[in-house]
Amino acid sequence: MEIELTRRQTAVLEVVVDQYRASESAVTAEEIGDSVDRHSGTIRKETQSLQALDLIEGITGPRGGYKPTVEAYRFLDRQSFDTAEDLTLAHDYTRIDVTVAEIDFNSVNHPDQCHAQVTFREPIDGFDVGDPILIGPTPNSELVVGGEITTIDHQTNELQLSVSQLEAPLTT
Repeated sequence: MEIELTRRQTAVLEVVVDQYRASESAVTAEEIGDSVDRHSGTIRKETQSLQALDLIEGITGPRGGYKPTVEAYRFLDRQSFDTAEDLTLAHDYTRIDVTVAEIDFNSVNHPDQCHAQVTFREPIDGFDVGDPILIGPTPNSELVVGGEITTIDHQTNELQLSVSQLEAPLTT
C-alpha cells in the first residue's frame, strides 16, 4: 500500500520525527502547532489521520503526545538515529553491535513487571527465549536496558524482554 500525505500531514510528521529524535519524548499537539504555525485543534485532526496510517502513535497521560512509528521513518526515508548509530548488545557474554530502531516500554509502573519491546533494523538470529541480554547505552539518553527474552518475532525483528535492569546516568 502506497501512502500519500498532504503537505500539512508531511510537515506534521516531520516535526514529530525531528522533535522525538531530539528529545526522546512524546511531542504534544501544541509543540507541533507552534512548529508548523497551526492551531493545536487543526493538528489533532492531522494526527488522527497519521495514527490511522500507523505513522505515529498517540501517548496518553501527563507526558502524552505523539511519537513516530518505525513506518514513519520508512515513509520519510530516514533512520531513527542521525548516522544509524549502532548500540552495543551483550548476549551470552559477547558484545554485538546492532542497530536498534526502537525500544518501547509496555509497562514501567511496577519494576517487577516491566516489559520492553526492542525492534531491530536487521534480522535477529541466534537468540532464544530465556536468554539474558543487555542493550545500550542509547545515543541521547544513555539508557541501558537489561533483561530476559520472553518472545521473539523474526518477521518483524522484534524481541520482547522482561526487564530486570534499567539504568540511566544521573543528571545534575
